[in-house]
Amino acid sequence: MLTRRDILKSLGLAPTVLPFLDNLSSLAANAGAAKEIKKRLVIVFTPDGVVKENFWPVKNGSFISDPSSTEPDALPQILTPFKDLQDRLLLVKGVHNKIRGDGDGHMRGIGCLLTGIELFPGNIQGGSHTPAGWASGKSIDQEICSHLQKDITTATRFGSLEFGALVPNKANTWTRMVYAGPNKPITPIDDPYQMFKKLYGKTKDRENLKSILDEVHSDLAKLAVHLPAEDRRILEEHADMVRKFERDLQTSHENKSHPEPTLEEGVVEQNEQMPKISRMQTELLV
Repeated sequence: MLTRRDILKSLGLAPTVLPFLDNLSSLAANAGAAKEIKKRLVIVFTPDGVVKENFWPVKNGSFISDPSSTEPDALPQILTPFKDLQDRLLLVKGVHNKIRGDGDGHMRGIGCLLTGIELFPGNIQGGSHTPAGWASGKSIDQEICSHLQKDITTATRFGSLEFGALVPNKANTWTRMVYAGPNKPITPIDDPYQMFKKLYGKTKDRENLKSILDEVHSDLAKLAVHLPAEDRRILEEHADMVRKFERDLQTSHENKSHPEPTLEEGVVEQNEQMPKISRMQTELLV
């Protein structure tokens, strides 16, 4: 029995064309990126809250407490990095996400935080008598991501990135906050070195990748003449993706506005390294 690989070989095509006979969603990268800076949504979750006196302003209202003064009040210590954006800050306090249903408060707290919907029934036992499963809906960040990725002017290379810091090495309702859909938790990357590799690791292979894409493009054209009209249409969609990916590759190379960050070597995932790991992840996020 001839395999697809055998058929391609008989046509003189490289094996690199094989993935284009299947689903190509992994290549749905940002194409023809607009020149303007793209807007970003950054959601930061601290599981044990904040040091209140170092985060929350003393009183409600505008940061400028004295109407006769043009100088704003000093920001609390944790918010000082936002000093240049002080007039645009909006702090909301006391919002209560009253989600009921299965699971204990901690499970619902993180599993429902961005989904706003109950957890599925399940067999993950928490601190209450009622076990629970994963969240039963899509998280708001992924909803926004899906919306923006549909438009070439707002789409980005990755769409969304999920960072973590010392996330427990187990998949359960307590360790997952982001959901691609019902019962579809997304695993965060809590290793800065792994995240660095995801963001920058492939740039060193740019020339090789460009060569492979050129070869794939050529092979798709050769394959098209042997296919019926409907399959040629599908193949042309694949070819469009290759062209878009090539443009993105070129654009990301030309429009690189910052050098690759340098990470300190040998940082291990231990509790005492939490501040350092958090800073490394923040540097990569920025």
